[in-house]
Amino acid sequence: MNLSSLRTLGIPPNAWAVDAKIADITRPPLPPQPVTLETETKTLRLDLAKAAILVIDMQNDFCHPDGWLAHIGVDVTPARSPINPLKILLPTLRSQSIPIIWLNWGNRPDLLNISAGLHHVYKPTGEGIGLGDPLPKNGYPVLRAGSWAAAVVEELEQKPEDILIDKYRMSGFWDTALDSILRNLGKTTIFFGGVNADQCVMATLQDANFLGYDCILVKDCTATTSPEFCWQATLYNVKQCFGFVCDSQAILKAINFVNC
Repeated sequence: MNLSSLRTLGIPPNAWAVDAKIADITRPPLPPQPVTLETETKTLRLDLAKAAILVIDMQNDFCHPDGWLAHIGVDVTPARSPINPLKILLPTLRSQSIPIIWLNWGNRPDLLNISAGLHHVYKPTGEGIGLGDPLPKNGYPVLRAGSWAAAVVEELEQKPEDILIDKYRMSGFWDTALDSILRNLGKTTIFFGGVNADQCVMATLQDANFLGYDCILVKDCTATTSPEFCWQATLYNVKQCFGFVCDSQAILKAINFVNC
């Protein structure tokens, strides 16, 4: 069987090779990139070829002093703490061909898929500034896809090869393409960063665990504006039930050790 003339259909490793007579559906795996990663509970041996990172909600509305959370009186200083660690970690992950997936809350302008319960979370009295409403300071609509409010903070650079996904719930797996994209790319291990750790990050991480992904929370690349006990409960529950916890330096050390 001559396979040299076959053309690729799909995205490796979930790809076929075809011509007019043949469809090769063996899906050859990507070359492995094994590393050893120290976490707070166990030493992991994992394959970077099967890894991706989700950077969740590092957006102006959540992290910028002129954004929505700041407008409603939240101190966004903690939400900005992942910026510098991510600035250091993400270029190294890109150098290893690990997908950077920006998972941002970005609503439709008409909010047709947003339930009353979700509106209530962000506008509990029916008054004030909630989803889709213009911020008084700059007029940008809260968490609307394509607006400044929903954009990633300018300190974090998005590259053309990165993947951008809008979400509409605390969990990034609900009603989005995230699961399909990860499975198409053959990713089974997910690093998690972003805000808020006890809300959108945790909800997405839990759903990833329920779907069978291996989950690693990158502690210094994650933060919350909630009280300290929420942060501690998140770390406890990730380690106890849903995955592992490490910091970005442990990931950099694991990659650098292999590349030495």
